[in-house]
Amino acid sequence: MNANPQLLALQQIHDLCQGHAEALHDALQDMATRELTLAEYSHLSKEDRRLLDQFAYRYTRLQDDMGARLMPAVLKALAAMSAIDRFARLEQLGWLSSADTWNELRQIRNQFTHDYPDGTAERFERLGAAVEASRQLLSVMDQFNQRLAGQLLKP
Repeated sequence: MNANPQLLALQQIHDLCQGHAEALHDALQDMATRELTLAEYSHLSKEDRRLLDQFAYRYTRLQDDMGARLMPAVLKALAAMSAIDRFARLEQLGWLSSADTWNELRQIRNQFTHDYPDGTAERFERLGAAVEASRQLLSVMDQFNQRLAGQLLKP
């Protein structure tokens, strides 16, 4: 029996994103346990730096891979449309609750990972925004998991 190549590709991409989501969830739990303060953020220990690096890496990878790979693969598997308008189309199809919210998550990710303000307080504020955005990102991943399990990746 030959499996649909689009569904096989979707399964691989989903597994990759799920791995990022699980690692991001773990990093968030560790960060919540750690309860880093602004003063501590100014002078990070080696362990804290590693934790923040893990958080930043998984947050960035999950957001990038979902937007660039998972969402287009879902659309391809659904044969819905080209990837040009994928966020708006995924919202129309009920896969995303809001294309605008997805774009906001992307902006927060860009500010957190690509902009390097000089002030510690501003960097700490961006970390807080990224932590909150990562929780929303995990929620979007959960929505995708439910939809994939129900429609495209049935066991």
